Amino acid sequence: MFIVKVKEITEVLERFAPLSLQEPYDNAGLIIGSPEMEVSQVLLCLDAVEEVLDEAIKTNCNLVISHHPILFSGIKHLTGNTYVERTIIKAIRHNIAIYAAHTNLDNIRDGVNSKICERLQLKNTKILSPRRGHLMKLYTYVPHKAAEDLRAALFQAGAGVIGNYDQCSFNSEGYGTFRGNINTNPFVGEPGVQHREAETKIEVMFPVWLENEIISALKKNHPYEEVAYETIAVNNKWEEIGAGMIGELEPPMEPAQFFLFLKEQMKVKVIKHTRAINTTISKVAVCGGSGSFLLKEAIASGADVLVTSDFKYHQFFDAEGQIIIADIGHYESEQFTPEILAEIFRQKFPTFALRFTSINTNPINYF
Repeated sequence: MFIVKVKEITEVLERFAPLSLQEPYDNAGLIIGSPEMEVSQVLLCLDAVEEVLDEAIKTNCNLVISHHPILFSGIKHLTGNTYVERTIIKAIRHNIAIYAAHTNLDNIRDGVNSKICERLQLKNTKILSPRRGHLMKLYTYVPHKAAEDLRAALFQAGAGVIGNYDQCSFNSEGYGTFRGNINTNPFVGEPGVQHREAETKIEVMFPVWLENEIISALKKNHPYEEVAYETIAVNNKWEEIGAGMIGELEPPMEPAQFFLFLKEQMKVKVIKHTRAINTTISKVAVCGGSGSFLLKEAIASGADVLVTSDFKYHQFFDAEGQIIIADIGHYESEQFTPEILAEIFRQKFPTFALRFTSINTNPINYF
């Protein structure tokens, strides 16, 4: 019988959408349950609310993976007075783990916004508002003859990926000097004697969340007793990480035609939008969930429309005739997110039992 633990599943999810990418207000990750718990079946949903927990109990699923965290902030009591407290009590009572992949899944290239772009058949997509502070660079020095193997190990650990390219590095030749004391057993040279060795300087970029894995691979595969290396933070904007996405609509559409297409592709009943300015829509910006903070970036990017949700009344005025705001609803913009989680899951655990919730958790209804 195939047995998988909660921690094995969460490791896969967090490799895809690292928790370090979540916003400061968020609470993504394992919220309820033990990492050592053995998982029987997984239930995927947008919101891990009471009705979804009831479904998990009925279908023998003891791990619920949601997009929205059931718990955003600390609670001082568990009396069952709120839906959050009742959900937590029910999960603990029935030994069900709850995990959330929220803004960390929003902020990756292949995450929530990529799924919207896929639904809208957008081409040449890219991050709308790339973020800084998520890249590092490693410098290390290794004997010429060991450089190839060390580069391969660093690449295997995740270093050297730039956009659609991998195994990227810069290498320069020189020599290093060192002298070991009587307690050393040097790879080359003799203790007490200065040695000069022809070396390769290797430079590779990597995501900040892979630092431990990169340094571990470096030390494991470097021939020297004492490994000379340095890491620095790189403040470049990283096109693979950030908020929202933008892409090209092919062929372009008139606004009325696009709204019909949008309703069909996103399964939307109602679209709240600004005046359909006299334009042909060819560039579309998207943001799952609350995306009003991206309006300026969408306008600056030359987008004809911003598809998102949760715009307030006065924020619609901020379009100022430069862009169409299309507010399709929070739930509607993110309803296909469980499909992303399923894709990640099936790549690693193709034969494991996986279910999508049958519960519509949208708290908003339309008459």
